[in-house]
Amino acid sequence: MAAMIEVDGLRKRFGAIQAVDGISFHVEQGEVLGFLGPNGAGKSTTMKMITGFLEPDEGSSRICGLDAVRQPIEARRLLGYMPEGAPSYHEMTPLSFLTFIAGVRGFSGEEARTRVEKAAARTWLEDVLYQPIDTLSRGYKRRVGLAQALLHDPEVLILDEPTDGLDPNQKHEIRTLIGEMAPHKAIVISTHILEEVDAVCTRAIIISRGRIVADGTPAELEARSARHNVVTVTATPETLAQLAPAIRDLDGVERVELGPRGLTVKPRDGRDVLDPVRVLVRQRGVSVQDIRLEHGRLDDVFRDVTVPVPKGRAA
Repeated sequence: MAAMIEVDGLRKRFGAIQAVDGISFHVEQGEVLGFLGPNGAGKSTTMKMITGFLEPDEGSSRICGLDAVRQPIEARRLLGYMPEGAPSYHEMTPLSFLTFIAGVRGFSGEEARTRVEKAAARTWLEDVLYQPIDTLSRGYKRRVGLAQALLHDPEVLILDEPTDGLDPNQKHEIRTLIGEMAPHKAIVISTHILEEVDAVCTRAIIISRGRIVADGTPAELEARSARHNVVTVTATPETLAQLAPAIRDLDGVERVELGPRGLTVKPRDGRDVLDPVRVLVRQRGVSVQDIRLEHGRLDDVFRDVTVPVPKGRAA
């Protein structure tokens, strides 16, 4: 069975700038893919090419087997796209705008009204349905953009910065909605907000300068962090000083660092040394406030794979 989103060898150049340079990936039903990268990495350009709104110089993208460039009408029937900025007619109200989108999608009468009402309810727009879009907050404008993407209940969703400008409560609502829809759709979320990955994504791709530099589940990417399986022990300075030499001698421990907030145990080759540390603490009969295992930090991995190499250094 073919993937619901198939992206193969996309390239796009703007003058001297190679914005996207050979990006390929597939997304299956039930996957929520976080598409990450620093500003200017090529995220939005890639999203536009995937959806067929921008023709690539090379490569292709298919939505449920339909070529986004050669079969744009058929592909877009199965696609919901929330672009960067979610453009809309600002003099319209959310109700009139969504009604207009329903008509463009081929819905009329009772079916159009039902779809508009459902999309507005799912994105919490009822309180502002009759207010001009131009007067809405940035968060509400993003909700209007999301509502139009959901209106026809598409099989594939491409969402460019869906929580940009939302407050923490609104972000939670949108992430909950994405989680509810995920089992029945293929979803790509373009973002530079790393917390989005842990919140909703089953997989993440990081791009830099138009190329994929990392691809894996959140756990797989976190395992690439220098903090993966680091153990932190919190106790009094006297207790930490007593424990440090013994922990340093444990099998699998690379080094131990004493700091003002505790003792940090860095494992060799990412080994799990949590249990040996706990056993040693019990054997010593000392009291500690906390022993904590870190799974890794996605922001460390993000910086490692996206920070440009300084001039004069080998890549």
